[in-house]
Amino acid sequence: MITGFSGCAGRVRALRAGLLAGLLVTVPAMAQEAPDAAARDFGARSSVLDISLSPSGTKIAYIAPGPEHSEVINVIDLAGDAKIVPVLQNTEKIGDFAWCEWATDIRLVCQVSGMGKGAGGLLVPFDRLFAINADGTEAKMLSQRDSFRATGFNQDGGDIVAFDVNDGEGEVLMTRNYIPESDINTRLTNSKSGLGVDLVDVVTGKTRTREAPDDGAVRYVADENGEVRIKVRALYDGTGNLTGEYVYLYRTPGSNNWKKFEKLTIDGQPISGFSPVAVDSARNVAYGFITKGGYDAVVEVLLDGSDAGKLVMARGDVDVDALIRIGRKRRVVGASYATEKREVVYFDPELKKLAAGLAKALPDTPLINLVGTSSDEKRILLIAGSDTQAGMVYLYDKEKRSLEPLLPVRMELTDKAMGKMQPVTYPAADGTQIPAYLTLPPGSDGKGLPAVVMPHGGPSSRDEWGFDWLVQYFTARGYAVLQPNYRGSSGYGEAWYGRNGFKAWDVAIGDVNDAARWLVSEGIARADSLAIVGWSYGGYAALQSQVLDPALYKAVVAIAPVTDLDYLVEDKRNYTSSRLVQQFVGNGPHVAAGSPRRHAARFAAPVALFHGTRDLNVDVRHAQAMERALKAAGKPVIYREYEDLQHDLDDSAARVDMLATIGRFLDENLGKGG
Repeated sequence: MITGFSGCAGRVRALRAGLLAGLLVTVPAMAQEAPDAAARDFGARSSVLDISLSPSGTKIAYIAPGPEHSEVINVIDLAGDAKIVPVLQNTEKIGDFAWCEWATDIRLVCQVSGMGKGAGGLLVPFDRLFAINADGTEAKMLSQRDSFRATGFNQDGGDIVAFDVNDGEGEVLMTRNYIPESDINTRLTNSKSGLGVDLVDVVTGKTRTREAPDDGAVRYVADENGEVRIKVRALYDGTGNLTGEYVYLYRTPGSNNWKKFEKLTIDGQPISGFSPVAVDSARNVAYGFITKGGYDAVVEVLLDGSDAGKLVMARGDVDVDALIRIGRKRRVVGASYATEKREVVYFDPELKKLAAGLAKALPDTPLINLVGTSSDEKRILLIAGSDTQAGMVYLYDKEKRSLEPLLPVRMELTDKAMGKMQPVTYPAADGTQIPAYLTLPPGSDGKGLPAVVMPHGGPSSRDEWGFDWLVQYFTARGYAVLQPNYRGSSGYGEAWYGRNGFKAWDVAIGDVNDAARWLVSEGIARADSLAIVGWSYGGYAALQSQVLDPALYKAVVAIAPVTDLDYLVEDKRNYTSSRLVQQFVGNGPHVAAGSPRRHAARFAAPVALFHGTRDLNVDVRHAQAMERALKAAGKPVIYREYEDLQHDLDDSAARVDMLATIGRFLDENLGKGG
């Protein structure tokens, strides 16, 4: 996806969407006919879409895919019979269960997120929060209810700022977005506007205001005691568009007044650009990120009014890009970065020791993600995976020193042979060494193979070592796969990111094409058996590779691709992110030169296009226009369009169809003959 540009439709009016279609059900096993076994298995959505551990550590709730395009909330009572009990199903195609968390041992808070349509078919993302008992009863909406007098549609249903407020008695802190009402002449009409914070009882739904609504506020951060300590305000220009700049405010202990972070110093040196994300009240510090030497780094800043801080973690080769937080209080326990593989550095001595023990106990699954704990942190829910294993959910009990496997993350792929992902580098045309990942089919000698170059999306993103269902589908069918982290990727610092993959598309696409040439020069791939496959910006890269070198690839696959840079800007004109997208894409000759739709006549390879009709990141018209341009130029093209699906095509039937179509397309055009 184009990171940061999903956008909010700040000027949308009169949208009313059905948000919560929940029924108590007994869920049958999902059955699907698939054109090939690999497409069926790798195209199926993850068996565990989201998972949470109850405060006592005795219950688990997880979201699983159900029949057709649906999700099911399941509950497991580990202290009872440990059976999987489905309690609620959502069958609404345009709105999905996104996550569920335990507010108490008997009450869950869940989010529905989706994509509605406003006037003129304008796509409008929305979400809503609701609470429900663990047996599926007593559902209650927690988000602000829509009013027919409201002057706009409330997209933002709120986020949880803190659980376990007031000793875990069923109250949570959550944001509330207030929309003014058109008739302000009665006492019952709401005139408030903006984002605030309420204390909400998840059983009764009763609320108390903790933070008054603020028109500029976009995020609040609470400490582990449930006190709101940080407010983030976005700045807008005179036309109501985001500028990309933010004001960060904080409170000193015991104060109700907001104070700006200004004149910041880290280890005595003045700095700017601090982005706080978490608060430790015991130490009275905010954790956040700065740029140091061109790379993202983690710092902590005192919240005592001095604005003094210190460096916590930095590197000189890659960004330190994530804080590790655990427990129901979301305390900060470490940070992570990705070189060839992702590494975690724990600040907490006990967790550092635990992580070392888990690494020894699970040597074949070094990617260990702590996804939940009990209130006392004596029970820890974790997911362990690797490049060849999609993941297994485990429960670790500190007192018993036991590690119990619970659920596979992808049921269909259990015990399947997978290709190993190997970090490599290859030279670009100018001699720059490009980091990449090479995955070969299981049992292959890595010589003379048909091959797929698979550039990542973004472009402000990067590929990492780990399980990838698309990669493994191709290796299962006998293809070598190379994933280049071309210049324009994020994670490698400011210099590598450069001017981004659109403004400097020639550099990024040049690196992508050099990946294919390297495969041939190393004898891994045959020159007549090269394909390129990409999603989002990766799809753009796949198409634009033909503009630079039409003879290089024998087949091009583009999923939800950008096809015209002007379209990308035009499609955001009715959203508050409009200015940011314009700045990101830029103006100049690179726009026309870098729009593959305008160069269809140069294409030599056949093209396969795939897109969903509710794609906010990249509007479906990009693929539709690309298909028309290729047909008008007399070029071979196939196109699959998926009704009501978003950018990630998160639907098992659609993904199975897409993979099966791609499989046939590649076999036919790379000479495998099916």
